[in-house]
Amino acid sequence: MDLNLSGKRAVVCGSTQGIGKSAAMELALLGADITLIARNEEKLKQVLLEIPTNAGQKHDFIIADFNLPDDLKLKVDSYAASNVVHILVNNTGGPPAGQAIDAKLEEFVRAFSNHLLCNQILTQSFVSGMKQAGYGRIINVISTSVKAPIKGLGVSNTIRGAVASWAKTLSLELGQFGITVNNVLPGTTMTARLAFVMNETAKKTGKTLDEVKKDMIAQIPIGRISEPQEVGSVIAFLCSPAAGYINGINVPVDGGRTSSL
Repeated sequence: MDLNLSGKRAVVCGSTQGIGKSAAMELALLGADITLIARNEEKLKQVLLEIPTNAGQKHDFIIADFNLPDDLKLKVDSYAASNVVHILVNNTGGPPAGQAIDAKLEEFVRAFSNHLLCNQILTQSFVSGMKQAGYGRIINVISTSVKAPIKGLGVSNTIRGAVASWAKTLSLELGQFGITVNNVLPGTTMTARLAFVMNETAKKTGKTLDEVKKDMIAQIPIGRISEPQEVGSVIAFLCSPAAGYINGINVPVDGGRTSSL
């Protein structure tokens, strides 16, 4: 099986923690050169020191805030002018919890911008290099909510669904150039966001954190919460040459929790 990514450059968004960081680590282990994107320079520098580096690998980072899409575009366009990017991992934190009916219009607008519009900016910046190279992998880290909406995540359910449809459309347009577009759908994963959700749930319900965690695990057939590197490994595989015929799909990494096929 050909998993070798030597000579390929991967841009990984939201890569200072959680799934994004794990994806960057796994891609580096397969030989890719990594470009981290996040807004915190100090955290970017720290992760840069942690990334596995073999002979010939060169890693770097771009400081960008997805709340400022125009600034993001300037930075990634500049980067693309002198670097060929073969792999793009679109990943950013999800919108705040709450029911869709209660959400303010600006919450939908902000989420749409942070997720879909920034994904579009990044893809447009790097797709020309992918076409020239005859090799491209675009992975969108979204949510199992694209298969079954999650209660209490109204804005997220809406925007994640839009991103999934956008990605499927791109897969139809870009496949002829050797570029695949796929979505990875993490389930319950031990990230900073999950810790926040667990704490908020405990406050609202009066349960202990252990009780909240047990409730979550009870819904997962495998019987445990996943670690970020388990999602990162799936992302890395989809970016490899071995996954060249996988295109336009949603891949749940959720221990079997999602009830639909």
